[in-house]
This record gives sequence, C-alpha cells and structure tokens, in this order.
Amino acid sequence: MSYQEKTAPPAGPTLVAAIVLVFLLLAAMYESWRLPWAVLLGSPLVVLGAFFGVWLTGYDNNVYVQIGNIMLIGLAAKNAILIVEFAKAKHEGGHGRPGGGAGVGRLRFRPILMTAFAFILGVVPLMKAAGAGAGAQNVMGTAVFWGMLVATALGVFLIPGNFSVRRVGWGAGRSPRGWRAAAGARTIPRGRALR
Repeated sequence: MSYQEKTAPPAGPTLVAAIVLVFLLLAAMYESWRLPWAVLLGSPLVVLGAFFGVWLTGYDNNVYVQIGNIMLIGLAAKNAILIVEFAKAKHEGGHGRPGGGAGVGRLRFRPILMTAFAFILGVVPLMKAAGAGAGAQNVMGTAVFWGMLVATALGVFLIPGNFSVRRVGWGAGRSPRGWRAAAGARTIPRGRALR
C-alpha cells in the first residue's frame, strides 16, 4: 500500500455529501421530496454493472474504476431525469394512471437508447487500447462500458416503475381527477366562482 493510500481520507463521507447535494438539487427542481428517489435509485445499477464488468475481465477495483463510476452515475441520472421529467409533465397534464411511467418509458425509449449506445460504443476504443497508458484506459473503459450497458438495460424498465411508485403511490389506481370522480365529489370548472 502506498503512502498516499495510507494517508488519504476515506471516500465515504464525500460520496454521501455528493448524494445529499444531488438529492437536494433534484428536490428543488421537481418541488417534491419523493420524485428525486426515482432518479437516484437508478444509480446502484451503474455501480453494479461497472463492478460486474471489472470482475468479469479480471481487473482490480482501482482509482480509474472509481472515476468511471462517478461519470456513470451522472450519465445514469441524466437518463433517469429524461424519463422522470417527461412523466411528471404528462402526469401534471392529467394523463396520470398506474401504467403512466411505463407509457413514458416507451415514449422515451429510443432517445435514451440512442444516447446510451453512442456512449457505450464510444468507449470501446478505451477497452481495446494498446500502448502507453493502456492499462488505465482498459480498466476505465471496461468499467464504463459494462456500467452503462447494465444501467441502460435495466434502468429503462426500473426507472418508470420507480416514478409510478414514488409519484402515484402503491395501489393508487387513478389520477387526482379520477379520485375525485370515484369519490362522487363535484368538480368545479375553472373560471366559475362558488355560489
């Protein structure tokens, strides 16, 4: 173990502070304490995929893998934000239903796959690098390739479900308009005053 590894502070508190900061920024953006979880719960998929790829190819978990994980968490959050933002706009527009997240996932499927696979195929040269510095490039390329592949393959299905659970709730089968109608409540059209 090198001197820098012995004297370096642990990375845990910095990672926790980063997650809290991202959560607070997303909470401010969505004006909700529940919706940021739909985005953040996709991040473990990235780390799982990166570690799986590194383990599969026999590389070590080193600083290059950790740098790749930071980049991957941002990319996975970007894909999740695309889905959640579109689903939130649809839900607020009165199109809320239990399968609403899945419908949005289907609508945003192609743009997410296009950007994800452009990135995945863009890191293939890192995986196959040879020459000076190839060891670092191979490790980072492998971690990023597998992490994004797993996050895209699983995230396209899990993030819309996370949105539906976080926004609508377990077992809530109707949009807010549907709840009022089911309860027999009279809705007042906009623009009319109560008499």
